[in-house]
Amino acid sequence: MGVVDAATFACTQLGFVPDAKQVEVLQSNAKRGILNCSRQWGKSTVTAAKAVHRAYTQSGSLVLVASPCERQSAEFVRKAAELVRRLRIQPRGDGDNAMSLLFPNGSRIVGLPGTEATVRGFSAVSLILIDEASRVDDDMYNALRPMLAVGDGDLWMMSTPQGQRGFFYETWVGGEEWFRMSVKATECPRMKTKFLEGERAGMVSSVFEQEYMCCFHGDGTEYFDRQMVLDAVDLSIPELQGF
Repeated sequence: MGVVDAATFACTQLGFVPDAKQVEVLQSNAKRGILNCSRQWGKSTVTAAKAVHRAYTQSGSLVLVASPCERQSAEFVRKAAELVRRLRIQPRGDGDNAMSLLFPNGSRIVGLPGTEATVRGFSAVSLILIDEASRVDDDMYNALRPMLAVGDGDLWMMSTPQGQRGFFYETWVGGEEWFRMSVKATECPRMKTKFLEGERAGMVSSVFEQEYMCCFHGDGTEYFDRQMVLDAVDLSIPELQGF
């Protein structure tokens, strides 16, 4: 089989029909990507397809999946396993990691537990995916990044916001070059307007905006919202660069 892009692979091999924004994610060859997305957009499914494409088309590649807890990593690996079955491959573990998939070409997808102390030891990683990244500890993030060095691997993270803190927020507002995508619930073709109206009416405004509209809110302890301050700062002034 000739190597095809991940969007075509998802449609023709996995039976997953992505929407327009999901196609953009799958087709991107960016080394660094961050998805700030509404709940229920399908960020885990689309990145699971990205992981399976990498493992299936690049022999011997190692894909790591990090989440806030072991249960969420296991759920991601289960989604990937369902996609693997559509390739007529019987999913099986690698024999070393409880949450893992071993491909006939030697590639692996490995789900990591939620603590920094238990994830060290991997190297030459081809792709790291951080699911629900706003809820993953900074220590975990700092432990994962060096694993990409030897293999010049890719790093993608996806989440709904959770306040103006942590590496997910800092990356979203930061200056480092990343592929960035924000998808509000109102932009998701599978999200019904009536459902969103009910959610808006039944939730605190700041919570609704975080869960469905991709907004980063402070925790209420600060005098001024951080984003408001950043928007007011003229970063062209040399003394304020790096603010």
